[in-house]
Amino acid sequence: MPKDVIIACDFSSAHQTFDFLDLFRNGRKPFVKIGMELFYSEGPEIVREIKKRGHSIFLDIKLHDIPNTVKKAMKALSSLDVDMCNVHAAGTIEMMRAALEGLTRSDGTRPLLIAVTQLTSTSEERMQKELLIGASIDETIIKYASNAAEAGLDGVVCSPLEAAEVKAACGSNFLTVTPGIRFADSASDDQVRITTPAKARQIGSDYIVVGRPITAAADPVAAYRRCLDEFLNE
Repeated sequence: MPKDVIIACDFSSAHQTFDFLDLFRNGRKPFVKIGMELFYSEGPEIVREIKKRGHSIFLDIKLHDIPNTVKKAMKALSSLDVDMCNVHAAGTIEMMRAALEGLTRSDGTRPLLIAVTQLTSTSEERMQKELLIGASIDETIIKYASNAAEAGLDGVVCSPLEAAEVKAACGSNFLTVTPGIRFADSASDDQVRITTPAKARQIGSDYIVVGRPITAAADPVAAYRRCLDEFLNE
Protein backbone atom coordinates (compact mmCIF):
# COMPACT_ATOMS: atom_id res chain seq x y z
CA MET A 1 0.00 0.00 0.00
CA PRO A 2 1.30 3.52 -0.78
CA LYS A 3 1.81 6.30 1.75
CA ASP A 4 -1.45 7.93 2.78
CA VAL A 5 -3.26 10.27 5.14
CA ILE A 6 -5.69 8.50 7.49
CA ILE A 7 -8.51 10.57 8.98
CA ALA A 8 -9.38 9.64 12.56
CA CYS A 9 -13.18 9.46 12.60
CA ASP A 10 -13.45 9.82 16.37
CA PHE A 11 -17.18 10.41 16.40
CA SER A 12 -19.72 8.98 18.83
CA SER A 13 -22.37 7.91 16.32
CA ALA A 14 -22.93 6.61 12.81
CA HIS A 15 -24.97 9.72 12.04
CA GLN A 16 -22.08 12.06 12.82
CA THR A 17 -19.67 9.84 10.91
CA PHE A 18 -21.74 9.66 7.74
CA ASP A 19 -22.46 13.40 7.84
CA PHE A 20 -18.69 13.91 7.87
CA LEU A 21 -17.94 11.36 5.15
CA ASP A 22 -20.67 12.85 2.95
CA LEU A 23 -18.42 15.90 2.60
CA PHE A 24 -16.10 13.71 0.48
CA ARG A 25 -18.74 12.21 -1.84
CA ASN A 26 -17.48 13.95 -4.96
CA GLY A 27 -13.75 13.62 -4.51
CA ARG A 28 -11.05 11.30 -3.27
CA LYS A 29 -12.34 8.79 -0.71
CA PRO A 30 -10.10 9.19 2.33
CA PHE A 31 -8.58 6.33 4.28
CA VAL A 32 -10.35 6.47 7.68
CA LYS A 33 -9.63 5.25 11.18
CA ILE A 34 -12.43 3.77 13.28
CA GLY A 35 -11.51 3.88 16.94
CA MET A 36 -12.93 2.49 20.14
CA GLU A 37 -15.64 5.11 20.69
CA LEU A 38 -17.29 4.60 17.31
CA PHE A 39 -16.79 0.83 17.13
CA TYR A 40 -18.14 0.24 20.62
CA SER A 41 -21.08 2.59 19.97
CA GLU A 42 -22.11 1.21 16.59
CA GLY A 43 -20.57 -2.25 16.35
CA PRO A 44 -19.28 -4.10 13.25
CA GLU A 45 -22.03 -2.70 11.02
CA ILE A 46 -20.34 0.71 10.96
CA VAL A 47 -17.28 -0.96 9.40
CA ARG A 48 -19.36 -2.72 6.76
CA GLU A 49 -21.19 0.48 5.79
CA ILE A 50 -18.05 2.57 5.48
CA LYS A 51 -16.45 -0.14 3.33
CA LYS A 52 -19.54 -0.06 1.07
CA ARG A 53 -18.90 3.64 0.58
CA GLY A 54 -15.44 2.86 -0.82
CA HIS A 55 -13.17 3.86 2.04
CA SER A 56 -10.11 1.98 3.27
CA ILE A 57 -10.34 1.38 7.03
CA PHE A 58 -7.87 1.23 9.89
CA LEU A 59 -9.70 -0.46 12.78
CA ASP A 60 -7.94 0.98 15.82
CA ILE A 61 -9.09 -1.00 18.88
CA LYS A 62 -5.65 -1.98 20.22
CA LEU A 63 -6.19 -5.55 21.37
CA HIS A 64 -4.20 -6.51 24.47
CA ASP A 65 -5.04 -9.72 26.29
CA ILE A 66 -3.78 -13.28 26.69
CA PRO A 67 -2.66 -14.80 23.37
CA ASN A 68 -5.60 -17.19 22.95
CA THR A 69 -8.19 -14.46 23.54
CA VAL A 70 -6.49 -12.10 21.09
CA LYS A 71 -6.24 -14.86 18.49
CA LYS A 72 -9.97 -15.56 18.70
CA ALA A 73 -10.85 -11.87 18.63
CA MET A 74 -8.69 -11.33 15.54
CA LYS A 75 -10.36 -14.27 13.83
CA ALA A 76 -13.70 -12.55 14.37
CA LEU A 77 -12.35 -9.24 13.05
CA SER A 78 -10.82 -10.87 9.95
CA SER A 79 -14.29 -11.17 8.39
CA LEU A 80 -14.88 -7.40 8.46
CA ASP A 81 -12.61 -6.70 5.45
CA VAL A 82 -10.72 -3.86 7.13
CA ASP A 83 -7.39 -2.82 5.65
CA MET A 84 -5.42 -2.41 8.86
CA CYS A 85 -5.85 -3.27 12.54
CA ASN A 86 -3.68 -3.26 15.64
CA VAL A 87 -2.62 -4.69 18.98
CA HIS A 88 -0.56 -3.39 21.89
CA ALA A 89 3.08 -4.41 21.56
CA ALA A 90 3.22 -4.63 25.36
CA GLY A 91 1.21 -7.84 25.05
CA THR A 92 4.44 -9.74 24.18
CA ILE A 93 5.77 -11.46 21.06
CA GLU A 94 3.65 -14.53 21.78
CA MET A 95 0.47 -12.46 21.83
CA MET A 96 1.38 -10.67 18.60
CA ARG A 97 2.08 -13.99 16.86
CA ALA A 98 -1.30 -15.28 18.05
CA ALA A 99 -2.98 -12.13 16.71
CA LEU A 100 -1.37 -12.64 13.32
CA GLU A 101 -2.46 -16.27 13.23
CA GLY A 102 -6.03 -15.39 14.11
CA LEU A 103 -6.21 -12.56 11.60
CA THR A 104 -4.99 -14.67 8.66
CA ARG A 105 -7.89 -16.12 6.68
CA SER A 106 -8.04 -19.64 5.29
CA ASP A 107 -6.95 -18.38 1.86
CA GLY A 108 -3.85 -16.74 3.36
CA THR A 109 -5.07 -13.15 3.02
CA ARG A 110 -5.27 -10.71 5.90
CA PRO A 111 -5.31 -6.99 6.72
CA LEU A 112 -2.14 -5.22 7.71
CA LEU A 113 -1.37 -5.80 11.38
CA ILE A 114 0.55 -3.21 13.36
CA ALA A 115 1.41 -2.79 17.04
CA VAL A 116 1.11 0.24 19.31
CA THR A 117 4.46 1.03 20.95
CA GLN A 118 3.70 3.95 23.28
CA LEU A 119 0.70 6.24 23.02
CA THR A 120 1.51 9.73 21.77
CA SER A 121 -0.06 11.13 24.95
CA THR A 122 2.60 9.33 27.03
CA SER A 123 5.68 11.32 27.96
CA GLU A 124 8.93 9.73 29.09
CA GLU A 125 8.35 11.03 32.62
CA ARG A 126 4.91 9.39 32.84
CA MET A 127 6.21 6.16 31.33
CA GLN A 128 8.98 5.91 33.89
CA LYS A 129 7.11 7.14 36.97
CA GLU A 130 3.67 5.63 36.35
CA LEU A 131 4.46 2.53 34.27
CA LEU A 132 7.81 1.81 35.97
CA ILE A 133 9.59 1.39 32.64
CA GLY A 134 13.16 2.42 33.42
CA ALA A 135 14.49 2.72 29.87
CA SER A 136 14.15 5.89 27.82
CA ILE A 137 11.05 6.27 25.69
CA ASP A 138 13.13 5.92 22.52
CA GLU A 139 14.73 2.68 23.73
CA THR A 140 11.34 1.31 24.75
CA ILE A 141 9.73 2.11 21.42
CA ILE A 142 12.57 0.56 19.42
CA LYS A 143 12.46 -2.59 21.56
CA TYR A 144 8.68 -2.88 21.16
CA ALA A 145 9.01 -2.30 17.41
CA SER A 146 11.71 -4.97 17.17
CA ASN A 147 9.45 -7.39 19.04
CA ALA A 148 6.63 -6.66 16.59
CA ALA A 149 8.95 -7.31 13.65
CA GLU A 150 10.09 -10.58 15.23
CA ALA A 151 6.44 -11.60 15.63
CA GLY A 152 5.89 -11.03 11.90
CA LEU A 153 3.79 -7.89 12.08
CA ASP A 154 3.83 -5.31 9.29
CA GLY A 155 4.71 -2.28 11.37
CA VAL A 156 3.98 -0.17 14.41
CA VAL A 157 2.10 2.85 15.59
CA CYS A 158 4.62 5.36 16.90
CA SER A 159 4.96 9.09 17.03
CA PRO A 160 6.54 10.62 13.92
CA LEU A 161 9.51 11.57 16.07
CA GLU A 162 10.48 7.89 16.32
CA ALA A 163 9.70 6.82 12.74
CA ALA A 164 13.25 7.13 11.43
CA GLU A 165 14.68 5.15 14.36
CA VAL A 166 12.09 2.41 13.87
CA LYS A 167 13.00 2.16 10.19
CA ALA A 168 16.69 1.98 11.04
CA ALA A 169 16.08 -0.83 13.54
CA CYS A 170 13.46 -2.85 11.66
CA GLY A 171 14.05 -2.13 7.98
CA SER A 172 12.70 0.30 5.40
CA ASN A 173 9.70 -1.92 4.58
CA PHE A 174 8.52 -2.01 8.20
CA LEU A 175 5.56 0.37 8.34
CA THR A 176 5.35 3.38 10.60
CA VAL A 177 1.83 4.67 11.25
CA THR A 178 2.11 7.98 13.05
CA PRO A 179 -0.57 9.89 14.94
CA GLY A 180 0.32 13.09 16.77
CA ILE A 181 0.08 15.14 13.58
CA ARG A 182 -0.74 18.82 13.81
CA PHE A 183 -0.46 21.69 11.36
CA ALA A 184 2.13 24.28 12.32
CA ASP A 185 -0.70 26.67 13.24
CA SER A 186 -2.83 24.08 15.17
CA ALA A 187 -3.23 23.47 18.90
CA SER A 188 -1.50 20.35 20.28
CA ASP A 189 -4.60 19.30 22.32
CA ASP A 190 -3.73 16.24 24.48
CA GLN A 191 -0.86 15.02 22.30
CA VAL A 192 2.70 15.27 23.59
CA ARG A 193 5.00 13.92 20.84
CA ILE A 194 3.79 15.72 17.74
CA THR A 195 4.96 17.13 14.41
CA THR A 196 3.59 18.51 11.13
CA PRO A 197 2.58 16.51 8.03
CA ALA A 198 5.53 17.91 6.10
CA LYS A 199 8.00 16.98 8.82
CA ALA A 200 6.47 13.49 9.10
CA ARG A 201 7.09 13.02 5.37
CA GLN A 202 10.72 14.09 5.75
CA ILE A 203 11.23 11.76 8.73
CA GLY A 204 9.82 8.77 6.84
CA SER A 205 6.31 8.08 8.15
CA ASP A 206 4.34 5.74 5.88
CA TYR A 207 0.90 6.77 7.13
CA ILE A 208 -0.10 9.77 9.19
CA VAL A 209 -3.25 9.70 11.32
CA VAL A 210 -4.95 13.08 11.57
CA GLY A 211 -8.05 13.75 13.67
CA ARG A 212 -9.13 17.12 15.00
CA PRO A 213 -7.06 19.28 12.61
CA ILE A 214 -9.35 17.85 9.88
CA THR A 215 -12.57 16.80 11.62
CA ALA A 216 -12.88 20.00 13.68
CA ALA A 217 -11.76 22.33 10.87
CA ALA A 218 -14.11 24.96 9.48
CA ASP A 219 -13.60 23.28 6.08
CA PRO A 220 -12.66 19.62 6.62
CA VAL A 221 -12.20 18.93 2.90
CA ALA A 222 -9.74 21.82 2.56
CA ALA A 223 -7.89 20.66 5.69
CA TYR A 224 -7.66 17.12 4.25
CA ARG A 225 -6.32 18.47 0.98
CA ARG A 226 -3.78 20.50 2.92
CA CYS A 227 -2.63 17.31 4.65
CA LEU A 228 -2.31 15.52 1.32
CA ASP A 229 -0.34 18.41 -0.10
CA GLU A 230 2.05 18.62 2.85
CA PHE A 231 2.50 14.87 3.32
CA LEU A 232 2.28 13.52 -0.25
CA ASN A 233 3.07 16.66 -2.25
CA GLU A 234 -0.23 16.21 -4.14
